[in-house]
Amino acid sequence: MTENTWKFDEWIRTQFVEHNNELECLYWQQSDKANVEGIGEEIKKSLVEQGNYYISKLLQEGNTDEGFDADFDLLGNVGLFMAACRRHEITEPSRERVSPLHEASALSMQIGASIGVTPRFATAHLTTHNRAVNGRYKRFTDLDAEKLFVDYNTRGILAFKRAADALLKIKPIGVSHPMAEDLFKVAYQALADVYQSNEILFSELDSDAFFYQVRPYYKPYRVGQHIYRGANAGDFAGINVIDLLLGLCLANESSYSQLLVDKFLYMMPEDQRILRDCMRMTSLMDEFISVMDRSRHQVWYKKHLALFLSVCEMHGKTAQQHHNQLVEKYIAVPANSMNQEHMDKLTASGPPLNVLLGALEKLKDRRNAVKRDDIVTRFDDIQKLKHSLS
Repeated sequence: MTENTWKFDEWIRTQFVEHNNELECLYWQQSDKANVEGIGEEIKKSLVEQGNYYISKLLQEGNTDEGFDADFDLLGNVGLFMAACRRHEITEPSRERVSPLHEASALSMQIGASIGVTPRFATAHLTTHNRAVNGRYKRFTDLDAEKLFVDYNTRGILAFKRAADALLKIKPIGVSHPMAEDLFKVAYQALADVYQSNEILFSELDSDAFFYQVRPYYKPYRVGQHIYRGANAGDFAGINVIDLLLGLCLANESSYSQLLVDKFLYMMPEDQRILRDCMRMTSLMDEFISVMDRSRHQVWYKKHLALFLSVCEMHGKTAQQHHNQLVEKYIAVPANSMNQEHMDKLTASGPPLNVLLGALEKLKDRRNAVKRDDIVTRFDDIQKLKHSLS
């Protein structure tokens, strides 16, 4: 880590957080908590001046080729600064054709292009690749709601990764292998851990604090000329590896494959490779279907299929939980009381709220294999496999 990189990182961990804390306190005191216009202008000015000072030093220094981890970490720091400027509406994509943060944009594009990721902060910067110093990892604020959200998001992501890794290990040995039983059990327990972790999060996270003080940092912002959507908690390969290997979602189904295409550059490069490989694999569901007629009376078949179906059910249960708790409780319901003037800036992914909710509901129903006429689900195949156990 160069001296300029270290100084910028130190600023992100200290004064940057203090500026955001002060601004959030001012916003929270208003009757219209979503309003940021004309509030804390001196703090915003200081935030921009300090951030630009450190970034200009780094831009003058040039690419020091410190390796992927260092470059990715620096991209995250620049991205946190740009995201905070977007949150405080120092920048606002709809009123600009080019980001006014010229040096931050230049540095972000240089790093993003060189390491093969999107040139903005991504979920991994705050979760799985967020280096702690003396027990404290990077955040936008010191607010309890943000710490709770990031802590439990990270736990959930790591558990999804454990489940995906277990399912991937079944592929080279086959669903009839004795060790497949152990791996299905690992996958089930990991998904149960996701569910349990989310239960705690949703019981403890204040919905207004999340909606007004955490969510706004995940909005789209410009880097140079282009608008990049906000970071999403699903921007890692694991959850889609589970979708595809279980066979609940199909890589050749256009709306689902579009989801994968849209998220590739928001993931770590190793996640991109895993997901691309997984898109070419035969699903475990299809493997069971292919041997169903000749193996349905075999002991291994009954035992392993029952475990497979339990993993499918738990994956669907976590999707249902996410939709009914996070999406409804923390986004849809608070949005009903938001002033209309702020609605067009609500979602992190860009589209209007009703469009986003519709897309998320379809994804939830795919993961639950719900019978629907308007989208492809595996309802009939799941019923067929369940019937083969009788």
